[in-house]
Amino acid sequence: MYDLWIGNKNASSWSLRPWLLMQVTQIPFTEHLAPFGDKKTRHARYLKFSPTGKVPCLHDQIYNLQIWDSLAIFEYLAEQHPHIYPQEQQARAWSRCAIAEMHAGFATLREQCPMNCALDSPLTEISSELQQDIQRIDALWQQGLNEFGGNFLAGEQFSAVDAYFAPVVLRAKSYHLPFSTPSQAWMQRMLALPELQTWIEAGKVEDFEEFLF
Repeated sequence: MYDLWIGNKNASSWSLRPWLLMQVTQIPFTEHLAPFGDKKTRHARYLKFSPTGKVPCLHDQIYNLQIWDSLAIFEYLAEQHPHIYPQEQQARAWSRCAIAEMHAGFATLREQCPMNCALDSPLTEISSELQQDIQRIDALWQQGLNEFGGNFLAGEQFSAVDAYFAPVVLRAKSYHLPFSTPSQAWMQRMLALPELQTWIEAGKVEDFEEFLF
């Protein structure tokens, strides 16, 4: 039914989001890994399966549709598979707000802490801008954990908002970023997911020439 085109697992945070969501919530799909490779040829290569020349891109074979951009993929999947969001209205609304904030914000975190599954390199210094991003993300996570009272951000079950923040978990692990105790506990539950471990291990052994954010 679905084909999901993704980039390098070691570095493509945008690709991780829909991949992990579909894996954990058991939405069947065929994975297509398209290595970043040479910048000069990447856009042309990616245009073969993505109208923007970027990853991820979801193909729905039943309706002959291409859905690009991680957030659009999440919302499209939610129409077909409502279980990816919590049933409770408040939790769904909060999830969408948190996802949108992650999608559009936290530029300093992205720039200063690029995703790298194989990296273990504590930061020697955290800029004030990065600290602001960390504090805001930590506040979001604690809000979800406190308000919905589950093991995951929007309740007892893994859902879309957990998948959307998964790349931050890997950044926090790689750079030893400071998060509160409740947030660290949630990150450990995320890292314990077999699906996320599968992604991490695949990223560590990739042998492509170039890894880009």
